Amino acid sequence: MSDIHYKSADGLDLFAKSYGPQDAPLNVLCMHGLTRNHKDFEPMIERLGNRYRFIAVDVRGRGQSDWSTNPDTYSPQVYAQDMFALADQLQLSRMALIGTSMGGLMAMIMVKVAPERVSGIVLNDVGPVVNPAGLARIAAYSQDPKPAPTWQAAAEKVKAAQADAFSEFTDKDWMAFARRTWREQDDGSVRADYDPAITQSLGEAKAGPLTKFAMWRLFGSLRSVPLLILRGETSDILSKITARRMARRHPASELVTIPNRGHAPILDEPTSVSAISTFLQLLEPQ
Repeated sequence: MSDIHYKSADGLDLFAKSYGPQDAPLNVLCMHGLTRNHKDFEPMIERLGNRYRFIAVDVRGRGQSDWSTNPDTYSPQVYAQDMFALADQLQLSRMALIGTSMGGLMAMIMVKVAPERVSGIVLNDVGPVVNPAGLARIAAYSQDPKPAPTWQAAAEKVKAAQADAFSEFTDKDWMAFARRTWREQDDGSVRADYDPAITQSLGEAKAGPLTKFAMWRLFGSLRSVPLLILRGETSDILSKITARRMARRHPASELVTIPNRGHAPILDEPTSVSAISTFLQLLEPQ
């Protein structure tokens, strides 16, 4: 493992972490969801082994990356620009992308901008249409992240917000989830590890007909690259109808349902690991 520090075009200090050999046959850029960070991919990386180089990011406003003084830059378009800045620093001419939720939207934009740099995409529980009920649920727990007095209290808050999505989680699993997504402060209290201003984009995600049309057009640009669509069985963000429509529209795609998971799978589930491993093998240079 090694830490990566790089600059955004507007001067923020941003962070990512590299896992696996630098001379791996494939570089895989891992982009998390709205309130998560690079640690979200560590369970997956541990299961997938040491064959590939995984680069997991802290998108601006999360984890060890700077918070922006301009909340308008908390948008997938700007996040995608940041990813290209990272790829340029690492001299990655071509890479695979794994995007969870918001990270999947970033991946779609990246293919639209520079399809020649993307060898394939894994979309984790996200698509051109976002279920309003799921969006409302995310807004409810993320827009006012009050600190918790202890790690145990933080784990209980995480469980209260997401128990429906991870019905099989044990207390140990919830604590691990909290440790990945919260941070201890100097006074011993624990806070969610992101800038609360990142949630302003949730209001913009309430798409009307024109926006939905544009999103399906954006999805159409993915036809140039292989695609793996992962959907949590009980997801309230990516509906079964939308996922099936995505698979029908993309000629080189596979749709895999992750049992007993809502939004969004951690990607360490056996079904996820098997599907991602097989997909990445197909992307290796021949």
